[in-house]
Amino acid sequence: MSTYTCNVCKKSFTRKSYLNVHNRMHSGEKLQNCVVCSKVFTCKNNLRRHMLVHSGEKPHKCDDCSRSFVAKSDLNRHMRVHTGVKPYQCNMCGKSFSRLSHFNTHILTHSGEKSHRCMICSNEFGCKTDLNRHMLIHTGERPYECEVCSKSFVQKGHLNVHMIIHTGKKIHQCSVCGKSFGSRHVLKNHVFVHCDEKPYSCYMCSKSYARLNHLKRHELNHKDKK
Repeated sequence: MSTYTCNVCKKSFTRKSYLNVHNRMHSGEKLQNCVVCSKVFTCKNNLRRHMLVHSGEKPHKCDDCSRSFVAKSDLNRHMRVHTGVKPYQCNMCGKSFSRLSHFNTHILTHSGEKSHRCMICSNEFGCKTDLNRHMLIHTGERPYECEVCSKSFVQKGHLNVHMIIHTGKKIHQCSVCGKSFGSRHVLKNHVFVHCDEKPYSCYMCSKSYARLNHLKRHELNHKDKK
């Protein structure tokens, strides 16, 4: 691991940014301290942005769905949900992603690297986020709770889909017929109505269906005949 050493006192740091902050102690430059949690910042703007975490203020609001964010960069990243922009493209398979973290996780599927192992069942994962999500299976923890009905979920995405029940918002619109849906998954199933594509095939009789739930209902007929 690379280390960065202070030329004045020879103290070492794992990141160059840490060394830069440390050097200000020798230069006499004043640092910005958070009065709530004592976190240190190198400039007043960063401290001001950090204070929003404690105040709960979210000044950057999405005009499309009214969600609010602490930082403008978070709002810009969120807007890709509405615009469909996916700036991070995989050179190996051409698949695109709206977030860099999702792109980095995807790259691991090509390399096959799985460096994060579950200490309980020894399952291995390509990124720590997937491991953390997997660990909830063992702990039974459901950290994402609905503020309206108190129902809890393992993943934030599941909570977001659930919230549509309460808000009634349908932000995912079909470009063919204009019909709107509460989740992208439901919209994806709906699109098959227009293209006649039936990607779900029965392994017993090869009959195909546009929706997975229709295939599962069909497969029950085979089980009943046994």
